[in-house]
Amino acid sequence: MDYLFPLLSALLWGVNTLVSKLAAGVIAPAEIAFIRWLLAALLLLPFALRPLLRHRALVAQNWRRLALLGALGGVVYQSLAYTAANYTSAINMGVLQALVPLLTILLSALVLRSAPTANTIGGAMVSLLGVLIVISGGHVAVLLAHGLNRGDAMMLCGCASMAVYNTLLKRWELQLPLLVSMWVQALAASVLLLPFYLLADKHALTPVSSGLILYAALGASIAAPLSWMVGSRRLGPARVSLFFNLVPVVTAVLAVLVLGEPFSWALLLGGALTLAGVLIVELIPKLQRKYGTVQNNP
Repeated sequence: MDYLFPLLSALLWGVNTLVSKLAAGVIAPAEIAFIRWLLAALLLLPFALRPLLRHRALVAQNWRRLALLGALGGVVYQSLAYTAANYTSAINMGVLQALVPLLTILLSALVLRSAPTANTIGGAMVSLLGVLIVISGGHVAVLLAHGLNRGDAMMLCGCASMAVYNTLLKRWELQLPLLVSMWVQALAASVLLLPFYLLADKHALTPVSSGLILYAALGASIAAPLSWMVGSRRLGPARVSLFFNLVPVVTAVLAVLVLGEPFSWALLLGGALTLAGVLIVELIPKLQRKYGTVQNNP
């Protein structure tokens, strides 16, 4: 049951990667980022108000931490993703997000002093190989020789930001209702993005751009992070972050079907490897415990 939360988040964020690509050229990155978080804060307020008042002392004590989380997840990551959409494909954007588990594992080992298991390391490395195959089109040596393009480099920086977010979320373990935490983070993101919104070129809202913003606010800014924080609390940041590997699978399928992005053997193999990384980490320990118990209890 605990796995349903990160699975839902991965699905919603996979769709949101497609939304980010569709928003390129339709609405400025600063516009959609600011409006989505402002709308999310307004929509969350009626539900978060009562628990917010009850926990106002704890919020006042931890507002800097909540603001930093809002900056990492709502400002840095999303702004980079919206900008990267102008320079790279939706498939690459989705696949690069599979690096978040590996980065989170490394940060967790350093910050939380939690040594990763052999299964965790193995699964992360399999996923990393899948990422390299997809973004290189099957020519990993060429990628290593010439490096990432501008959009992929931006997404990589955004993934690093998300890994820091996951690690801090677990380290601090703020004893706040999730709705309160989400609302403060959304408000912080809105405040931090306001100057960039005021300086950005403005576009008239259309049915298309309004729909993109609405999904970003409801699906990606409220439902997905809320599910993700529940999963992080129940499973821990290193384990839950591995479900990010499912984001490229959702993104790739939608990018091929909706955007007409090319399908190739490299995409199929790389997507299979990223999914295999999750299975290695999540299924092998369970099988070991199951059959180990059977052997120990003849």
